[in-house]
Amino acid sequence: MSKPYAQLTVEEGVEIYRLHADGKSRRAIAAGLGRSAATISRELRRNSLATKVWEGGYSPVRAQALADRRRQRGRPHKLTASPELCATVWEGLCRGWSPEQIAGRLHQTHGHAVISHESIYRFIYHRSAQKDYWHRHLPRRKSRRGRLGRRGGSSVQFLQHRVPIHDRPPQALDRSVPGHWEADLMLFRKYGQAVLVAHERSSRHLRLTRQPNKAAQPVLDSLVHLLEPLPPSLRQSITFDNGTEFALHYLLKQRLGLPTFFCDAHKPWQKGGIENAIGRMRRHLPRKTDLAALRPDQLQACVLRYNNTPRKCLRFLTPNEAFAYAHSSVALQT
Repeated sequence: MSKPYAQLTVEEGVEIYRLHADGKSRRAIAAGLGRSAATISRELRRNSLATKVWEGGYSPVRAQALADRRRQRGRPHKLTASPELCATVWEGLCRGWSPEQIAGRLHQTHGHAVISHESIYRFIYHRSAQKDYWHRHLPRRKSRRGRLGRRGGSSVQFLQHRVPIHDRPPQALDRSVPGHWEADLMLFRKYGQAVLVAHERSSRHLRLTRQPNKAAQPVLDSLVHLLEPLPPSLRQSITFDNGTEFALHYLLKQRLGLPTFFCDAHKPWQKGGIENAIGRMRRHLPRKTDLAALRPDQLQACVLRYNNTPRKCLRFLTPNEAFAYAHSSVALQT
């Protein structure tokens, strides 16, 4: 195994100067110092160039000063050095893609890694990008990373025939089998405005519909409307939080043969797929949105944008592509 690279020291610079002045070849100098010939060649090439104040030639003292200045200045960020790549990343952010999705799609398109998602994040949170508010184009629009606080209150005792999530089929946990759903309500600033969101765990496919209110009966009817067209094999289970809007959940088993399960109190991450999906949808449907002023086609456009965005967890397929594959596989089996 090769040794990790270390910067040339001042003593090595003096030895390079002495041997080079004696007419030794770069390979001979490298062998004498136990260094790579490429290292010696690069050292002489970039520190011997003539400038307005330097007539040219290698000097170990000047080479060390130049190295210190380069280290202080640092390398320019990859997005700064490549305007074309910067424009591509900006376009992806404006389309609602996360840095991971942008980096993954570029890797898939070019056949090799172009830029990492962490590099994109570092640029977004760097002071130069903060001036243009790049963080506002992230899916969650967060100016810094952090966790939200925990809220109190639970309505577990008001839910009849409630089955805990721990009794859910194990294949729903690893997302290997399609047909396991999660559902929740997106609420908005104006009282009574809500959108019901259903999320398929395996493909991350999303369906939603506008709700007249938070009452349990309209929520039940909407869930039936969203899921009834699907074949029974794509209706394996559905998971909710403990909101009273899902109080009539047990009727889904009667009408669709769909078992229902509930998260533990104060543990919404147990249905993390729908929580993540709603967080992404908030980019286009923030809480201040007035649903009364939103046309149905505008609402569906938001869903299409989500379902046609490549996801890292799907090997950068889109949720629509993954769900269509699952749907066709079921059709072939029947």
